[in-house]
Amino acid sequence: MATKKTTPPDTVSKIKALRKQEISVEALTKGIFNNDKALLAKAITLLESTKAEHYEKANAVIEECLSVPNNSIRLGITGVPGVGKSSFIETLGTTLTSMGKKVAVLAVDPTSSLSKGSILGDKTRMQTLSKDPNAFIRPSPSGNSLGGVAQKTRESIMLCEAAGYDVILVETVGVGQSEIAVHSMVDFFLLLKLSGAGDELQGIKRGIMEMADAIAINKADGTNLERAKLAETEFSRALHLYPPKKNGWVPKVVRCSATENTGIREIWEMVEDFVAQNKENGHFEKNRKTQNKNWFLQTVDEHLKQFFHQKESFKKEQAKMLSAIEKNEISPFYAAKLLLDKITKKL
Repeated sequence: MATKKTTPPDTVSKIKALRKQEISVEALTKGIFNNDKALLAKAITLLESTKAEHYEKANAVIEECLSVPNNSIRLGITGVPGVGKSSFIETLGTTLTSMGKKVAVLAVDPTSSLSKGSILGDKTRMQTLSKDPNAFIRPSPSGNSLGGVAQKTRESIMLCEAAGYDVILVETVGVGQSEIAVHSMVDFFLLLKLSGAGDELQGIKRGIMEMADAIAINKADGTNLERAKLAETEFSRALHLYPPKKNGWVPKVVRCSATENTGIREIWEMVEDFVAQNKENGHFEKNRKTQNKNWFLQTVDEHLKQFFHQKESFKKEQAKMLSAIEKNEISPFYAAKLLLDKITKKL
C-alpha cells in the first residue's frame, strides 16, 4: 500500500509562522528575488487583501519587483468546465520543468455567488506538479471579477516573474465570451476544446474563437480519437472565416491528450514559434505595453468605484435611491444618474 506524501513539517511550520507575522517590504522582496515560495505566497496574499494597510504594502512590493528584468512567457488557458484544464496544465507544467524551465500556475477557482466561497482545489488536482521544486501553484478565488480571472492576477504575474519563473500559466474558470479579461494579460491565448460533446458548434461562436491563438482538442485518445480528428477539421475550417490577426499569426488547431501526454510538447513548440515571430515583428513588446496601459485604465476604474463606495455621503444617497427604486418611484437608470450628480457636486 502506497504511503501518502505530505508536505515536510518544517515547511508547514514556516508557512504557518509567516501567516501570523508581519513581514517588511524589504524582507518580502528579498524573499521573492530568492524564489522563496512561502514569501511569494505571502506577497500574493497581501495583494488579495482588502485592508488599506496591506494595499500600500503590496504596492511597494510590486514597485520593487518592476525593476527586475524578465524574459517570461505568459500563457492563458481556458475552456469549459470538464475540458481537462487542470490535467492539461499539470502535464504541460511537468513537461516544461523537465526541460529546465521554472513554471508558475495562477489557477482561478469559481467563487459562489451565494456563499462567496471557493474550493481552491488546484493543488489537489495537480499533485505531481505541486511537488515539483521548479513549480509554483497559486489558486485564487475569482470573486466578482468578470472573465473568470481574479482581480489581482495581473499583479501576481509580475511577482512570479520577479521570482524568476520562465513560464506563467493562467488558468481561468472558463465562462464563455467574457474570457477577454485573461486575454488582456497574456502573450498567448490557448483555447481547450472537447470533441463529441456538442462543443463544436458552441466553439465556433464569434468572440472566444477570435481571441484564440490556438485551439487544442483535448482528450484525443482511445475511442475519442476519430471524433477529435473530425473536430480538428471543423475548427480549422471555422478559423478561416475570421480576419487575419494584426500580428500576422495564423491560429492553429491541434490534438492532444493530457492523460497520455501526447501533443503537449508540440503545443509548447508552437507557443515558442509564436513568441519568436512576434518578437521579430515587434508585436510582442507592443502588446505588453498596450496591456500595461489597459491595466492602468482598469485600475483607475476600480479605484474610482472604491472611492465612491467608501464615502458616507454616497452610502446614504445610495440607500435613498434603493428605497425609491423598491417603491417603484424612480427607474434604476435615472436613479443612478441622480446619485452620481449629487455626489459629484459635493466633491
